[in-house]
Amino acid sequence: MSATRVFVARLAGCTVFDPAGDRLGKVRDVLVVYRKDDPPRVVGLIVEIPGRRRVFVSIGRVTSISSGQIITTGLINVRRFEQRGGEVRVIAELLGRTVVFADGTGQATIEDVAIEEFGPGEWAVAQLFVRRPKTSSSPFAKGTTVFANWSDVREKTAVGQAQSAEQLIATYSDLKPADLANTLLDLPQARMLEVAEELPDDRLADVLEEMPESEQVEILSQLDDDRAADVLDQMQPDDAADLIAQLSEERGEHLLELMQPEEADDVRMLLAYAPDTAGGLMTTEPIIVSADATVAEGLALIRRHELAPALGAAICVTLPPYEPPTGRFLGMVHFQRMLRYPPHERLGTILDQGLEPVTADTSAAVVSRILASYNLVSVPVVDDNHRLVGVVTIDDVLDYLLPDDWRSNDSDDDTPERVPDRTPTRALSGAPRPTTRGRRTGHGTS
Repeated sequence: MSATRVFVARLAGCTVFDPAGDRLGKVRDVLVVYRKDDPPRVVGLIVEIPGRRRVFVSIGRVTSISSGQIITTGLINVRRFEQRGGEVRVIAELLGRTVVFADGTGQATIEDVAIEEFGPGEWAVAQLFVRRPKTSSSPFAKGTTVFANWSDVREKTAVGQAQSAEQLIATYSDLKPADLANTLLDLPQARMLEVAEELPDDRLADVLEEMPESEQVEILSQLDDDRAADVLDQMQPDDAADLIAQLSEERGEHLLELMQPEEADDVRMLLAYAPDTAGGLMTTEPIIVSADATVAEGLALIRRHELAPALGAAICVTLPPYEPPTGRFLGMVHFQRMLRYPPHERLGTILDQGLEPVTADTSAAVVSRILASYNLVSVPVVDDNHRLVGVVTIDDVLDYLLPDDWRSNDSDDDTPERVPDRTPTRALSGAPRPTTRGRRTGHGTS
């Protein structure tokens, strides 16, 4: 994406295109969330598609923003947009608000908001275009306009107003998902559910992944089915599968039907495996490329901000197709190896020939020994036809090896001495073991 500054008012009505140049819709608003100390973060666009339906397009799906057009990856959720707590529409809600200058020089009204990219796929409010009150009695006079940084102003609010869930979420905005999960668990139950209800879908998905299963189920049970499906869409497929397995069979199947088809297919595939196997631990979203891809292309893929570090440590090389289950698995290339070769080097020529994949029915104990023996952070998983179906990462193995209550146990003396015995509980009744499944091309905001 080009590093540029764009004024939101000029984006209204801009056409949104997919990579092929086909028109998807028009921008109607920009959605932001407040943060404790930093300017609001842009989370996505509200786009009107044919049929006058307004949908949400994550900022991670946007590859180019200019004042004339928006280019996206082409993958959008066509479910009707519903605003969540903590989210603010810039045009509909932020423009026209009164702000007070921190230096005590008076107040002004927001007339436009500039957003700017500060990292790949990451946008935030850069400046406010504000107008001070007019000083002349002439009916044609207008107040002076100035540009102000977010830190230079504060919104005018009522004195003594109680802290809302929205304000509380802004206070927690800098916390990592695991820390936010622990913070929510320390709140009274009613307050925890209130804050969880107001969190954006992607943020709530990250938090649920860091919570014990009982709290996951409790929070999900408080959400309506459409919202629950949206949150599950944003979760890693293996975490979503673990959560759905804890629900009743009826609700689990209903939520799978409401999820995006690509996401639901990944989850159904994982539900077919026992949780104590490589298939049960793996994620279906590794980076997959052809043997002709170059080092430069590989490094660009692992730089994506939404990619988990363990998944960015290596790239899988296969024959087409490049979505699990792929064509024949050829090998992996570790990112450190890519750094030793020129940008034009083909990845097919620098494969790690010493790393053997495991099969989906390989036990979790064997997978953990492989990771430890060869100092790996991920190991590829293939089916009987040597097609790549996913990878098991070190964080998934650690989550399996630790006791069930490790998130809430602060004792240093409870290190497990062996792999715990676990009874497979993840298979939904009647869930067939798939042979061909699609997958999404990225998680949340790719």
